[in-house]
Amino acid sequence: MKNLLSTLLFFATIPLACTPVKSQDNPRVRTGAEMLIENYLYELEGYRIGLVMNPTARVQGVHVLDTLLALEVNVTALFAPEHGFRGKYSDGEVIEDGIDQQSGIQVFSLYGSNKRPTEEMLAEVDILLFDMQDVGARFYTYNTTMRYVIEEATRYGKEVWILDRPNPAGGEYVSGWVLEPEFESMVGSHPIPVAHGLTLGELSKMAIKEGWYDVTEEPSVKVIEMEGWKRNMLWPDTGLEWVPPSPNLPSFAHAYVYLGTCFFEGTTLSEGRGTENPFLTVGAPGTHVDLQILDELGSAYHSNIDTVSFTPVSIPGKSLYPKYQDQLSKGVYLQPKKNFNQPVEFGVELIKIMMDFTDDAEYKDYLNLLAGTKKLQNEDGFNWGNEFEEFLEKRQKYLLYN
Repeated sequence: MKNLLSTLLFFATIPLACTPVKSQDNPRVRTGAEMLIENYLYELEGYRIGLVMNPTARVQGVHVLDTLLALEVNVTALFAPEHGFRGKYSDGEVIEDGIDQQSGIQVFSLYGSNKRPTEEMLAEVDILLFDMQDVGARFYTYNTTMRYVIEEATRYGKEVWILDRPNPAGGEYVSGWVLEPEFESMVGSHPIPVAHGLTLGELSKMAIKEGWYDVTEEPSVKVIEMEGWKRNMLWPDTGLEWVPPSPNLPSFAHAYVYLGTCFFEGTTLSEGRGTENPFLTVGAPGTHVDLQILDELGSAYHSNIDTVSFTPVSIPGKSLYPKYQDQLSKGVYLQPKKNFNQPVEFGVELIKIMMDFTDDAEYKDYLNLLAGTKKLQNEDGFNWGNEFEEFLEKRQKYLLYN
């Protein structure tokens, strides 16, 4: 493995254009991956390293895999979550095992017949590096993949290092119902609110100490912390480049509003897949909009809400079979303003309004998995319950950042 001088020389070769520039008074956040390369590479010497990553695992514009190989780290296996290791798959699309064409290293799928790494997959690995950009939502599958990786790594005596990254929605916004046990699934595997306000590193520490993982001994997990991230930061405050964590979240605005509009996946209405603006576009062929009601909602939540006609189409790598494919639909296009800050509450209100606006609209059972409860469709208001208050109290001792 190359020494520190070689590491610094490697960084010097990376084009500056890859890195958004912030002033010295407000410097860019440095991710766990950057801190690993600067301070912890020597601890990987002599070990076989597996990477659980996707396209968001980047250091100054370069994929962490390519960075580690250039620094002669012994990477022996790759593990692909939903969307794939390099991110070429649509939402929900089954991923097969294969070979990473750029490196020639074996890629094992964690989003196909196996959602967990098997003993065979882990045979040539000593340490797993987990690095994926989360969006801060319980139903985003990356935190469940992290759980499964930690549980199986513990079963087979492997270490897991979490290379921490910011929660794009910040570390202070917590909202939504806590997952009820009967609705545990791939889109909800921790008893946490919809928007949890944690980084994945913090979530791993909380899950271990609270006994949420199905293990017989304490997992060997090391969190490589970020430098410069504060809990009051939304993504634009970090100075980091936005790399879509999934194909249908092309910008921070899409990902932020997604915390509430993802609920439309649990209805017969379109959540905008198959359009240029998924999760900012919602509606159906039978939607009839009342602008006065929507204007009131937009004013309350600091969002422009415009009427729109749209026709979802199949988009390989983004959405192969969107709802109402090739059918003209009507609905709304959402444009959050700078002070938009309650995406879950906004989504809960919007979904009830749009259901009333749409002929023959129906809720599906999947909505209960996303919400973690039946309360979204059965109750009015935002009474998150005693479990929410208990979560807020418990999480305080696991926070790594101020």
